[in-house]
Amino acid sequence: MRKQRLPWFLLLFAGTALADEVQVAVAANFTAPMQKIAAEFTRDTGHKAQLAFGATGKFYAQITNGAPFEVFLSADDETPARLEQEGHAVAGSRYTYAIGRLVLWSAQAGKVDGQGEILKGGAIRRLALANPKTAPYGAAAVETMQKLGVLAQLQPTFVQAENIAQTYQFVGTGNAELGFVALSQVWQDGKLSSGSGWIVPANLHQPIRQDAQLLAKGSGKPAAAALLDYLRGDKARRIIKAYGYDL
Repeated sequence: MRKQRLPWFLLLFAGTALADEVQVAVAANFTAPMQKIAAEFTRDTGHKAQLAFGATGKFYAQITNGAPFEVFLSADDETPARLEQEGHAVAGSRYTYAIGRLVLWSAQAGKVDGQGEILKGGAIRRLALANPKTAPYGAAAVETMQKLGVLAQLQPTFVQAENIAQTYQFVGTGNAELGFVALSQVWQDGKLSSGSGWIVPANLHQPIRQDAQLLAKGSGKPAAAALLDYLRGDKARRIIKAYGYDL
């Protein structure tokens, strides 16, 4: 018996009907790469990712209070582990999608030396960093200064931002001479996109392991599962690496 083929417009309708939307909470440091990945994800799968960017600590509070997020891309690995333990995420779904790098950056060319010696010079008036209580990059910045023995000296100069995106804004607009930002915010084509900076050696702070996970509200949703799979794929990994993350 010959199989009947569905008309092309019915096949198109069926493909569209399978398309889904996923609500994604994304750590602020991952804004630029995730915007690119989301566009490719839609192009390749038909699913659409609705993205919200912010501080990991604030997302934790929102998720535990019932926010409708279905996938979480954290700036650390501790917050996703906690969400899983508390029943707000699907057990066994989390994995490390990127390892972040910290950079001491200034919008001014030649301002920051390649060894970070400016931190010890005593000439800094305003140093921006993300809130270390809610932002892992802020915590890594504090740990770095502690290991260098300059934390007490520099504390009076701190300009504390809500998250890493605001930290970058403070430095980029000149409201702070320099600051600790995510390398992904200032890295392009294998070099700093502007200004001057010191990429903080990984041994000066705990690894910034950034975990992704399926949240309870995303359980059983095709688009949520598809996005987590897509982040593991070669195309997404190339984008992640291009922004200065380790894999």
